[in-house]
Amino acid sequence: MPYTISRMFGAGMFGWMFRKPLPPGTQAPDFTLEDQDGKRVTLSDLRGSNVVLVFYPGDDTPVCRRQLCEFRDRWVLARERNVLVFGINPQNAERHARFRARNNLPFPLLVDTGQRVGSLYNANGLLPRRTVYLIGRDGRILYSRRGKPPVEEVLARAE
Repeated sequence: MPYTISRMFGAGMFGWMFRKPLPPGTQAPDFTLEDQDGKRVTLSDLRGSNVVLVFYPGDDTPVCRRQLCEFRDRWVLARERNVLVFGINPQNAERHARFRARNNLPFPLLVDTGQRVGSLYNANGLLPRRTVYLIGRDGRILYSRRGKPPVEEVLARAE
């Protein structure tokens, strides 16, 4: 049997490297996190709206800034489709608040201390794994993809 990286390292310490995003049709794991202002956000309280979760590695990095600003720049389309957007990573609230203000982001940034929620969504690792989810009004995942998919592709799946 050939040795692969996943076979050599197994699901232990490096298992996070081989996990795929949760697939469409899956019930989205519920969570409560605080945003940059200390306001608590609970996913199940958002039922009736479509929700985009953008797990991203860090505030003030070029790709992360570009990705979140693309959602900002298509905010009218997001609102037309009844979509709420949340950026998520483990950085602290103060850093999120500065990053959000500097980039005029119209949506909250959630603090995922210890990547607890990232782990539920298979988006955790040494750094959070860039992953985008669209969750439907009923709490089921409609779209999931690693990387930086086009905003229009994500929003097109909104119910």
